Amino acid sequence: MIFVTVGTTEFDDLVRAADQLAAAGHEVVIQIGRGLVEPVHAQWFRFAPDLDTCYEAADVVVTHGGLGTVTEVLHRRIPLVGVSNHDRYDRHQDQILQAMEAAGHLLWCRDLADLPQAIELAGQREFLPYVPPQSHIGAVISEFLQTPPARGKRQAV
Repeated sequence: MIFVTVGTTEFDDLVRAADQLAAAGHEVVIQIGRGLVEPVHAQWFRFAPDLDTCYEAADVVVTHGGLGTVTEVLHRRIPLVGVSNHDRYDRHQDQILQAMEAAGHLLWCRDLADLPQAIELAGQREFLPYVPPQSHIGAVISEFLQTPPARGKRQAV
């Protein structure tokens, strides 16, 4: 089964492309978020408390380039195809998907016309496991909280 998720916003172009996969005979389930397009050929839903059941049933996941969804799927070691949502104002999803593809964790589909081939390739490829970078934020916050404020000179107004 191919599971497609667009996150909490909308990505109607991806929903249309995924629905065409279902029309071609693939088993597809799509989480469509706030999008306007409602698939005709694929099973779909807008939101769910979690996507665990969908991930567990998926052979391949196709997702927008949101970092939360990308890392959630990578932790599960499911073949992943990332598609940038070009409607996002700052194109940050391109940066996320480019970095994750360069590290060998996923396949970045840059053009929805290539989605069927990307899904096939992702199902055959062995991706490198994703290991999150070590975080030091706890130590930084702790040090900040333990450091007394600096006494500064008062400025005349």
